[in-house]
Order: sequence, then C-alpha cells, then structure tokens
Amino acid sequence: MATKPLSNREIASFCSQMFYLLQAGITPMNGMEILLQDTERNTATHELIEQIFDTCMEGGSFATAIKSTGRFPEYVLSMIALGEESGHLSDIMRSLAEYYEREEEISKSIRDALRYPLIMVGMMILVVLVLIVKVLPIFNQVFSQLGTQMTGFAAQLLRVSDALSRYSVALIIGLAVVIVFMICLSRSKAVKTGFRCFLGLFPFYRRFSDSIASGRFASGMALTLSSGLDTYESLDLIHELVENKTMEKKIDKCKALLQEGNTFADSLKKSAIFSAFYTQMAVIGFKAGSLDAVMQKIAAHYEEDTDDKIRSIISTLEPTLVIVLSLFVGLILLSVILPLMGIMSAIG
Repeated sequence: MATKPLSNREIASFCSQMFYLLQAGITPMNGMEILLQDTERNTATHELIEQIFDTCMEGGSFATAIKSTGRFPEYVLSMIALGEESGHLSDIMRSLAEYYEREEEISKSIRDALRYPLIMVGMMILVVLVLIVKVLPIFNQVFSQLGTQMTGFAAQLLRVSDALSRYSVALIIGLAVVIVFMICLSRSKAVKTGFRCFLGLFPFYRRFSDSIASGRFASGMALTLSSGLDTYESLDLIHELVENKTMEKKIDKCKALLQEGNTFADSLKKSAIFSAFYTQMAVIGFKAGSLDAVMQKIAAHYEEDTDDKIRSIISTLEPTLVIVLSLFVGLILLSVILPLMGIMSAIG
C-alpha cells in the first residue's frame, strides 16, 4: 500500500467529499462505503479509502481510521479528532477543504512562477552549449586557415568545447545521475528544510516566505477558532503548520506571553506575527468577539499579497534573464569576431 503523504489537492478533495456526505446525514463509515463504489479498484485512492472503511468497520473512530493510513498531516488528524469530539465534523471537513484549496492555489502560483525562469535558464544553457560546441569550432577553422589561433576568452571556451565533445557521453550519464539523485533528495523533509534555510539567507526570499507563513498562521487560526478551540490550543496546532522557523519562534513567544497573563491581542502585538495594519485588524476582531472572521480576512489579504510578490518577482526575473543571456552570447561572439576583424583588416 502507498505510504506517500497526500498532496494538498488530494486532501482538499477528500475533505470536500466528506463534507457533502456528512451534510447529507451520512455517517463516516457509510460515506467511505459510497466512496469505495465510486473509485477505481487497484488504485492508491481505492486502497486508502478501503483501509479507512475497514478500520471503521472494526469499531474504530473516523479519526483513528484516518490516522491508521499514515498519509494525512498531523494538523488534519487533530482537527478531525476535534470535530468528532465536538460533533461538528462536517464543519471541520469544510474548513479543511477550504484551507487546503488555498494551500494548493499558493503552491500552484509558486510552481507557475518558477516554470518560466527555469525554461529561460534551460534555453540559456542550450544556446551557450550550441555556441561553444558547434559555432566556436567553425570559427577556429577560419582562424587556422588564416594562419593564426584563437586567444583569450575564446581559446578557453574552445578548450571547454573540446572537453564537452570528448566526454559528452560520460557528461550526459553523470547529469542524469545527478538529476535523479536531486529528485530523490527533494522528497526528503530534512533536505527541504535545509534548502528553505539556505534560501532564507536571501532577503527577497525571506520576505516572500514570511508573507506565506503569516497567511498560513491567519488561515489556521481562523479554522481552529471557528472549530471551538481557544487561542492557546490554536497556537499549538498551528506551530507545526507554518513551516517557517522565524514564524515558529514568534508563535512560541506569543504562547509564552499568554502564559504570563497577557491577552491574546497584546501577545499578538508583542510577538510581531503580523504587520502593524493586520495586527490592528486582529486586535479589533478580538475585542469584537469575531477573531475567526477577521483572521479569515487577514488570510485572504496575505494570499493576495503573496500573488503580488510572485508577479513582482516574475516581472523582475524575465528581463534580467534575457539581459544575462544577451550579454553572455554577445561576449562569446565578440571574443571571436573582434580578433577576426583585426586579422582581416591587417590582411586587407
């Protein structure tokens, strides 16, 4: 049976289906039976639902059945257990579906933002390789016929061209091995955490990551508070959700301030989880008794802010990559053409 954690899209789809079934008055076990009939056999989804159904049939709770699969995040498990205990499981499933749909939208925006720069980088590498491997040797023949040799930068690139031509098979195999190795490493949680820490050294990424973490915090608070948890229990659940070391420290500080007797509004201010504007919104919501609704609005604002940051990064990267490609190609061509023009002038 597959043990790979479910994606945001899969979790959102599952929670959404369960919400509609529960809303119709169908029990979780009967809901699993219905979903079993609608899924294709011998698939990972069918095996997942079958395992949940079997656990429910044996007398286990829905939360226990979900946990037994090992494919759902701890946050989902905690919220489902809370929903069963409070009798608001359908509301929890709806909120979880909305939350993970937003997470999927953010992930999709990031993937879309990265796709174009990666294509551009690939094209840059391809163009440069064609120039080095195919074009430079032709110019070298011209220089040889004129009784001279390439010098400087062009000569160094020609040596690179010879090495690439001589060891091309070994290089391709080595590159394939590296790509496979990197793909395997990328699935490791420790590697992902380390990579995020490395990217966090760059200010532009840090600002972008902090914005996403703040949005996750607001969205998680809206979900947990609307489910009946108090602010301290909500902070406990959200701590592992944000996946941002800076935000985790701020949440720890907020919890410590709460334990010291501060109100949630004061703790939120002092821990600087949000910007001044959003903090003021949260304080007003706390005083008005509608903190969950305000957190929902803050999450929506942060989502829009994240989209704006992504568009800003793309608008900066596109011309930058084009300029870098143009400069590099121009440098290669000039390193060959200028000496050639000097030779032709001397001959003339």
